[in-house]
Parts: sequence; C-alpha cells; structure tokens
Amino acid sequence: MTAASLASKFMTRQFALFVTGGLICALADVGLMQLLIGSGVPATAAATAGFAAGLLVNYAFHSRVTFNAAANPANFARYLCVVGVNYLLTIACVALGQAIFDNPLVGKIVSLPLVAANGYLLGKYWIFK
Repeated sequence: MTAASLASKFMTRQFALFVTGGLICALADVGLMQLLIGSGVPATAAATAGFAAGLLVNYAFHSRVTFNAAANPANFARYLCVVGVNYLLTIACVALGQAIFDNPLVGKIVSLPLVAANGYLLGKYWIFK
C-alpha cells in the first residue's frame, strides 16, 4: 500500500465520524469525571467512572454511527481487545518519549495519531466488519 493510498483511506467521511466519536467520548469521560469530583466523589473513582462512560459512549457511537453495525457481544469483545492494544501502544510511546527526550508528553502526543489510525483500521476491518 502506498503512502497516498493509505492517506486517502483516512480522508473519508467515515474517518471524520470516527474522530468526532472520539471527541464526544472524551467529553463524556472528562465531563462525568468533573461532575463527580464536583459532587465530592474521590478523584480516582471519578476518573474510573468517566473512563468507563467514555468507553461505552465510544463503542455505541462507533457501532451505530461510524460503522453502522449492530452492537453485540462479539464485536464488543473485539473492541475491548483494541482498547487494550491501544493502551499498550500509548504506554510504549510514553516510555519511549521519556527515555529518548526525557519528556513523556512527547510520547503521548506521538501516540495519539497512532492510536487513532489503529482504532479506525481495526474498527473498520475487524471489530465492526
């Protein structure tokens, strides 16, 4: 696959929907966390609840809107596998950023497009096929 054909795969309406879903997920995650913290819930519990809510919003959005697929236990299990892989990819990039540049933020920023591309491609061709 050439760089041009790979780039054209991402410059689609579907990929724009994928990114939009990610932004909605982030808003749900952070919004719920902040709401719970404001209500007196400890920060770690609030962050956990926000993460879980964001994960479910992300799955629901992508199954229904981005990929127009019925939600079911099989594709949810595949989705959770991709979440795990993307987490490991993020942690690896953060560790490399720390090791090479003495700055974990560099690794986190580098991980974002990698995780987005991985999530989109696996979502399209494996999770919601």
